[in-house]
Amino acid sequence: MSAKEITLTLHDMAHGGEAVGYAEGKAIFVPLAIPGETVRVQIVQEHKRWARGHLVQVLEVSPQRTPPPCPYFGLCGGCHWQHIDYQAQLHYKTEIVRHQLERIGKQKSPPVQPTIGMADPWAYRNHIQLAYAPEGALGYYALRSYELIPINECLIAHPLLNELRAALEVDFEGIERISLRAGVATGEQMVILEGGRELPALEVDMPVSCVFWSEAGELFVLAGSSYYHERLLERTFRISAPSFFQVNTSQAERMIEIIAQYLELQPYETLLDAYCGVGTFALTLGLSAAHIWGIESSPWAIADAQANDPDQVVEFIEGDIAQVLADSPIRCDAIVLDPPRTGCTPQALEALARCQASRIVYVSCDPATLARDIATLTQWGYSLSQVQPIDMFPQTYHIETIALLRRRS
Repeated sequence: MSAKEITLTLHDMAHGGEAVGYAEGKAIFVPLAIPGETVRVQIVQEHKRWARGHLVQVLEVSPQRTPPPCPYFGLCGGCHWQHIDYQAQLHYKTEIVRHQLERIGKQKSPPVQPTIGMADPWAYRNHIQLAYAPEGALGYYALRSYELIPINECLIAHPLLNELRAALEVDFEGIERISLRAGVATGEQMVILEGGRELPALEVDMPVSCVFWSEAGELFVLAGSSYYHERLLERTFRISAPSFFQVNTSQAERMIEIIAQYLELQPYETLLDAYCGVGTFALTLGLSAAHIWGIESSPWAIADAQANDPDQVVEFIEGDIAQVLADSPIRCDAIVLDPPRTGCTPQALEALARCQASRIVYVSCDPATLARDIATLTQWGYSLSQVQPIDMFPQTYHIETIALLRRRS
């Protein structure tokens, strides 16, 4: 099938954002296409059971297809679904979560609610990472490629970041990436220069923090501070340059409200916030709890969390989840966890299950690893109770999911 063109009708949307059709006994994945369309594709990658096609022509157009407003769409790999009507994007995300829970998580009829979207699904990102070319070009990598696509403006980035991008004049030897971050509720802005060994010279003529993160993992402040601030639900958080924070501030607030509803935390109960980061959940969810623990492996995030908790409401612990809980076992009533995209290790899941919490709220940005970990937690005595996808990443295939599990008696 290599290098030839075929015509096929697409039937489904795969996790990863590609439409899927079938030809010659193989699943054919087609980026930038939509289920229901009949398309002409050129096979560009072939394996024993599947292949990937480059979209050559749409022969029968889906009513869900819409003109993408971004001039870089289709070249730049930052967005995947600008060509799909937004309500259809939400539908596909719901179905992808459902399918992953059924196929990988072994859940029959998983209780997946419709994905919660945004009123305005643009200009939402408070953090973008730009690739840097030696000639000074800044942009995103192309779709499934390391070719740099220079950009002047990103339509899913918050205006504070596009303002920073427009003001940047970069000529730093050895720099690999430039991250732009902003507190959309505070107006604070940060530039992070990543890679290289030499400390770059810098001229700054606007109120922005700028740091250099070397190849050795050392952080140098070039202007302003090593952190910025953001507000969630009227609480202000300090966020250091290396620390994780949700990229969509308004949807993060909605997510916290849903987690609070799922937890139903009582004043006499205890809460464990695993992978607690800068304390986002611990400090917004557990203020009425009898005791709160927060565990995080990043020293930067732990320092932020402690700074965000001047009244020492939470007992923050630095370290790996499995190791911390092995060294100092914890019994708690409820757990909230938001691990990296790769999910939890089996050791971490076992350690969390041994805390004997009556309910666990698992926040995930990858439905496949979420489904895998739910299957494991099911073996440790938990049942899936509720699942709520929330669209933290409009115009992309990425999906944030909140899952509630309850311990079987």
